[in-house]
Amino acid sequence: MDTHKSNRLTLGRRSFLGAAALAAATPILTEAHLAQAAQTAATPPSGMALHGQSPNAPPPGAVLINANENPLGPSKAACDAIARVAPLGGRYDRNGETAMLVSTFAAQNGLKEDHVAVYAGSSEPLHYAVLAFTSPTRSFVTADPSYEAGMRAAMTSKAKVVKVPLAADHAHDVKAMVAADPQAGIIYICNPNNPTGTVTTRQDIAWALDNKPAGSILLVDEAYIHLSDAGDALDLVAAGKDLIVLRTFSKIYGMAGIRCGFAVGRPDLLAKLTPFGQNAMPITGSAAARASLEDPALVPTRKKIIGDTRRDTLAWLKANNYKVIGDPQTNCFMIDTGRDGKAVIAAMKAQNVYIGRTWPIWPNAVRVSVGTPEEMAAFKTAFKAVMDGKAVAMETYDHGGHRADLGYYATLSGDVRQG
Repeated sequence: MDTHKSNRLTLGRRSFLGAAALAAATPILTEAHLAQAAQTAATPPSGMALHGQSPNAPPPGAVLINANENPLGPSKAACDAIARVAPLGGRYDRNGETAMLVSTFAAQNGLKEDHVAVYAGSSEPLHYAVLAFTSPTRSFVTADPSYEAGMRAAMTSKAKVVKVPLAADHAHDVKAMVAADPQAGIIYICNPNNPTGTVTTRQDIAWALDNKPAGSILLVDEAYIHLSDAGDALDLVAAGKDLIVLRTFSKIYGMAGIRCGFAVGRPDLLAKLTPFGQNAMPITGSAAARASLEDPALVPTRKKIIGDTRRDTLAWLKANNYKVIGDPQTNCFMIDTGRDGKAVIAAMKAQNVYIGRTWPIWPNAVRVSVGTPEEMAAFKTAFKAVMDGKAVAMETYDHGGHRADLGYYATLSGDVRQG
């Protein structure tokens, strides 16, 4: 074999193995992991569970509005597609379900098929993009608060994490983000934002692309885009700009437990993600996703259902003088409770209502996902009881069951361990 060719192959294998080792250094975090961690932290150790609840699973009848899931679940068309292909599950993707999914999505959005990569959700490409484009000399710039998974991935690449507070209207402050570090590798924009549900304008995203540091990319996470009126950034991908757009079927399409998503970008950008891993998609996920895309009524119908429920809940909160942060436009929102947010989470859990987590920049604010009208009615009752209750000191615990700190637990009963 030619010596130079042999050296190239050896270096290629080393590069691939090195990327694989880097990808394995930190687990890929999802919204499910982060939601579970927050609930575990709010649960006393064995023998002290609230109302006898298991620390590992919610009890029957619990209201689960803590993980930005869609309670409507997958559509009938998606379920029918799963039933159709499931008997073929003993084979690999013989019928080309994933290729047909790519073709459908690309055609619907004016994209070339080589600009679309399919993953089991959007968590994998988010993680891999951070590993590919950040390093000890290229930072990860993010809004604060925003979705945390990218920051965790930056720990693996040993990149500096630069947090930029949201603007006064709680959108991303793109000018401050672009100016935050001239050596940025990624500027991460979650639009609409998780946890606030607020929107960053299409114009601001285009401005950031035109003014970002040389050599950086925008990573635009559009997990919640269909639930809002925000303009998407796929046309900027088609125009060859320096960005990767993430999409998932976990939110409006109700497929969080089925897993399917996209990374959308120029082929040369997507190629930088592939050394870190890209498993073959399950045919059930690909078929369900394609069926969802082909249902023209699904997105507008669900957007209205979830939007109406959100608007009703926000109106109730404001009428009762609770402080909603910003103008949420998706399936989650934040409430400034005026007290320790983790204690409020624990108190709500005692009422069998599971709400989302807090962020360090706003320790008094809690995130709430939008559930069904019935679930939000239960939320209203529990939240009012908790906020009207007397605050008493309570011990809180880390994941190992050790006392972590003292919070304040708004409770109407005395059946928890008090500090």
